[in-house]
Amino acid sequence: MEATASTLSAEIRGPLQGEDGSPTYAAIDLGTNNCRLLIARPNGRHFRVIDAFSRIVRLGEGLASRGLLSEEAMGRAVEALKVCAYKISRRGVTHARSVATEACRRAANCTEFLGRVRSETGLDIEIISSAEEALLAFNGCAPLLSARRPRALVFDIGGGSTELGWLRLRSNRPPQIIDTLSIPVGVVNLTETYGSSRIAPEIYDSMVADVTGRLRAFAGRNGIDRRVSAGAVQMLGTSGTVTTLAGVHLGLPRYNRSIVDGSYLDFTAISGLSRKLAAMTCDERSAHPCIGPDRADLVVAGCAILEAICSLWPVGSLRVADRGVREGILAGLIQANGRRPLRRRWRDR
Repeated sequence: MEATASTLSAEIRGPLQGEDGSPTYAAIDLGTNNCRLLIARPNGRHFRVIDAFSRIVRLGEGLASRGLLSEEAMGRAVEALKVCAYKISRRGVTHARSVATEACRRAANCTEFLGRVRSETGLDIEIISSAEEALLAFNGCAPLLSARRPRALVFDIGGGSTELGWLRLRSNRPPQIIDTLSIPVGVVNLTETYGSSRIAPEIYDSMVADVTGRLRAFAGRNGIDRRVSAGAVQMLGTSGTVTTLAGVHLGLPRYNRSIVDGSYLDFTAISGLSRKLAAMTCDERSAHPCIGPDRADLVVAGCAILEAICSLWPVGSLRVADRGVREGILAGLIQANGRRPLRRRWRDR
């Protein structure tokens, strides 16, 4: 698949209300693990993010064994979406798009769930394909890529699936997506398969091997190994796993997006941290301020997926992106409204 990735300018600050008649854009990403919202308005040559929301809802909890969304999971998701709907109304949003990914793609009762969402929140959620999910995520984090290396591996570790992209980088032109891969393995279903508390080294190695086997054909058909050996490949990761590990590695007393987004993680640090976290209990992991109880049971599965990617393609380091599908949605909305997407810039409130 070939496509061009867009860029988006964004700046977090500014007033609650806009009275200049400018459009207001909203993007909702309902994933297997998280429900996320981003709302933005134009601001000169930038776009100002005026509101954001994220909540772990675990929509895909138990989906692998039952093939259905549970009542409890649907209830959590609906409550989070009610918050999103309130914020969208309060901010006077003029252009919005709401998408759902792997959990809704797989669940046999997803039609009923989305009907309930529409009835209780007024939101129309669109189920997108894994290919479009990948494209949106890659569009959202494209500004962090550098044209100094002609190829890039970009990945998004989700709750129910992991998306990878093989990109061509060109000076003064948007990145071109040459090929994509989606594997039905994410932090939720991998955790349900292998466990969540202290993980023995041999079990952790099995998790890594499981994921690695699913990636080899993608590497082969694109000749990625040869490009990596030539030093022509950069790597960028967008996911809660990558941002969490970055926060732990940086020793942050609490998670800080402005420090994590755009930072770098070397593969030696990734391996050391991953094995250390795998040897901990959930309670021990949850004590870390950048992990907490909501991610403590899922972070090791994410580490295993990340280690599989790093071991297969030993680039040496990766850039961390705390951005993805929502930003890609916003870029698409902006383009559809006839506005040129701009270079993005984030700043904390």
